[in-house]
Amino acid sequence: MPRKRRYASRRNRKTIVYKGPSGYVNNHPNPVVSIIIPAMNERATLADVLYQASRIHRCSETIVVANGSTDGTPEISAKLGARVITADKPLGHDVGRRVGAEAAKGQVLLFIDADMVIPAAELRPFVKAVLEGVDVALNDYSGPTGGREVHTVVLAKHSLNAMLGRSDLKGASLTAVPHAISRKAAAAIGFRTLEVPPVALAAAVLRGFKVQAVHSVQVGRINPAKYRGRQGDPLTSLIAGDHLDALHWLIYERGSRGGYSDLGRQRDKVR
Repeated sequence: MPRKRRYASRRNRKTIVYKGPSGYVNNHPNPVVSIIIPAMNERATLADVLYQASRIHRCSETIVVANGSTDGTPEISAKLGARVITADKPLGHDVGRRVGAEAAKGQVLLFIDADMVIPAAELRPFVKAVLEGVDVALNDYSGPTGGREVHTVVLAKHSLNAMLGRSDLKGASLTAVPHAISRKAAAAIGFRTLEVPPVALAAAVLRGFKVQAVHSVQVGRINPAKYRGRQGDPLTSLIAGDHLDALHWLIYERGSRGGYSDLGRQRDKVR
């Protein structure tokens, strides 16, 4: 399948796992919750992010996937007590989630980013939801939809959820952090799918897992605006492509119409 080639193109990595001296980060030997934090040159916010992670659940572990970092991110993470997975070269977007999930021991996998400091109180609802039976706990954030033009990514999220028969999710997506997934669901859909979040969401819905938007964190207000050039945000095409991957996966799984009826058309009667 084409999506397998895409996964492979994102995976080029050589990883080393090590743990530094104790810090304030929790690392329980038998964690209930694994907090997974991909990071690339995020030393400016890393300590604050790890501090909030340490306050989420008393029986947890924190895994930092430091890929291609040259600013001391791995060393800072290890000094503060996190489990650290390093890659010599950048892994690309979302691959760190898959790497961290494969290394995690917890029954709840919570994903956050190293460049956004989100208070622990805003992260606990995702963990709580999974502990209470939700398989995929999404950020109830749909993006702005009231303007004259709606952003391509926002449209893609709404469209995919509609195609999956989950219009109730609106624009909630695994593309946005924070979110949490049960280990059971992650293993069932395959850790590899986490590299392309919309595919992971589609797989979870089609496999019958309980997917809910459980809590709203307005990441649009706190996500750093790294790209302000005339060409716009280069992530737009990546995320739009990810949603096309998800639609391709849906068609592969459900047939050429993605499971939707052709009603009474007698195509075979026409010559």
